[in-house]
Amino acid sequence: MDRQERAIGIIGSMDVEISHYLKNSELKRETSWNGITFYETGLFGKKTVIVKSGVGKVFAAMVCERLIDEFDPGAVVFTGVAGALNRELDIGDVVLSRVCIQYDLDAEPLGFPRGEIPYTHLREFKADEALIDIAGRTKLEGNKVITGTILTGDQFMTTKETNEHKYLTEELHGDAIEMEGGSIAQVCTLNKIPFIIVRTVSDRADGTAAADFNKFLPLAARNSFDVVKNLLLNY
Repeated sequence: MDRQERAIGIIGSMDVEISHYLKNSELKRETSWNGITFYETGLFGKKTVIVKSGVGKVFAAMVCERLIDEFDPGAVVFTGVAGALNRELDIGDVVLSRVCIQYDLDAEPLGFPRGEIPYTHLREFKADEALIDIAGRTKLEGNKVITGTILTGDQFMTTKETNEHKYLTEELHGDAIEMEGGSIAQVCTLNKIPFIIVRTVSDRADGTAAADFNKFLPLAARNSFDVVKNLLLNY
């Protein structure tokens, strides 16, 4: 089957990150596996498989691999929210992954650059250019869509952590920081599946990060949905 005819996998880590997709889709079939539900749907004229992974790199990688093995998607989109490292980003702005790096993977004492998986030469996972191009053309009212570097690690960042880890911006040049995208990027890259990470800023990874995250999560999830909607309509 041609890649364009295959389903598009849509993954979010939390209910709020996939709720807009499920509300707007036509459900065809549900499949459960290890407590995870995969929804085969029709959404904006495309076959889609929508799934909530759970939070963190291990859940994301596990669910992404299962999605690929079971449903053979033509592309994978990870959708959700992130903290801003780029100080030009406002809450509600969307960052599309040009590159994903796992910032918490650090074997520098063994001679490997921060973020590189030892003995593999794998460090920067690059998203699909066609997906970036289409998603990047989305117009949002009051917010912007940019492409950039998304950093992934199993930690929710606030001012204390970002001040202690200046390498996030000075060395890795991160624009946004979150907890799943890099593992999705790695799994898709190794399986040769086109992917893109779509992250809307819900907080600025600062002293108000926790409060902002909860306050702006619905808005951020909606903006991610609008970008992915445009992607589905034009892919």
